[in-house]
Amino acid sequence: MELDRERLLATFAEESGELLTEMEEKLVSMEEHPDEEALRAIFRGAHTVKGAAAAMGFSGMTDVSHVLEDVLETLVERRLPVKDEHVTVLLAAVDRLRELLAAVLSGQERPAQEEVELVERLRACAEELRQQEAPRKVYAPRVEEPGLEEAAGRRARTLRVDVEKLDRIAILTGELAIARTRLAQVLATGPAEEALEVHLEADRLHEELQEEVMRVRMVPVGPLFRQHLRTVRDLTRTERKWARLVLEGEEVEVDTALVEGLREPLLHLVRNAVDHGLETPEERKAAGKEACGTLVLRAFHEPGSLVVELSDDGRGLRYDRLREKARGLGMEPERMTVEELEELVFLPGLSTAEAVTEVSGRGVGMDVVRRSVEALRGLVTLRSQEGRGTTVTLRVPLTLATIQGFSVGVGEETYVLPLESVRECLELPVERTGQPGAVC
Repeated sequence: MELDRERLLATFAEESGELLTEMEEKLVSMEEHPDEEALRAIFRGAHTVKGAAAAMGFSGMTDVSHVLEDVLETLVERRLPVKDEHVTVLLAAVDRLRELLAAVLSGQERPAQEEVELVERLRACAEELRQQEAPRKVYAPRVEEPGLEEAAGRRARTLRVDVEKLDRIAILTGELAIARTRLAQVLATGPAEEALEVHLEADRLHEELQEEVMRVRMVPVGPLFRQHLRTVRDLTRTERKWARLVLEGEEVEVDTALVEGLREPLLHLVRNAVDHGLETPEERKAAGKEACGTLVLRAFHEPGSLVVELSDDGRGLRYDRLREKARGLGMEPERMTVEELEELVFLPGLSTAEAVTEVSGRGVGMDVVRRSVEALRGLVTLRSQEGRGTTVTLRVPLTLATIQGFSVGVGEETYVLPLESVRECLELPVERTGQPGAVC
């Protein structure tokens, strides 16, 4: 029986993508928290990717993952310390594997010769490690910490669903089918009161089923947040700054569609925070701060909404420059409040940075962030204290799948308004209902 290559390719892409993401996260964490078991997990991931790529006939991925496996095997077997330069070359290999995966999925696998330079770097790294004397002890005892379940949140249109959730949906579907049968029987022979009772029961089951289906779409924001550990790591090396990223609320759940919608805005905000929010170590020391800056990315729920905040303890906005920008736009900055000045950041093309960098500029592109979040029916706000830091807050609905509506009648027409857009509801006196211009 001939195997369906398209299905095999889809499975390969999903599993390899997950493994590469896990490897990347563990490599980044290894720099601050060396962990032998994490290193072994990275090694196992590389081995699995190599085997799967070889089975699919993807020579480029096979070659890179094979040499990557050699480096990791040497680190594991000789119990050598994982240094910053090792992490850098290993991350480069993971990045290349991700590029190669994207290429084969688009049917444009690159020739294996193009990977020669990276393969040689990895081989040189492995050989250098073999020449090192293995220390007696490298890793501190492993401390078990409460972790999150590995969850979905990937770009692929797939989800991992708890079997209990599916069981609950199946049960509700069965109960709803029974209720429909009962309703048909009662409508044919039973009294109206019994028919109404069965109808209400069917409505209740339908609402419960809808809620369960919505829960299936909910995924934790942890995977989305953790990818920015790598972003911060790379940017701090490029910008010669020191920074740590603290994640809070990784277990908070949101509709999977929102995870994709928030990916680009968050990436832009994190890059801005490191590039223009945080000072250099020397500037921070001169200001009486720790040399290492701190970014806090947190998520929490408010009624019907997901709130995501990114805070930094950097220099904050330069309000004097914002006033100059406002004056250049023909405004009167002397009459503007702090909040109004902060709103200027979201104007297209506005930047308060002294120098243009390849990374970002606080204000440049912030209009794009706002548009992206508003496309999710969300809001963006910014608060800053000069010399103390900036907090950007994103508020988005928990799901994009359904919108609660408010039904109104105008004449013989019925309209449904988004409930979130209704500010106030007034009850008309009885004598006015039905009159021209009345809404009921």
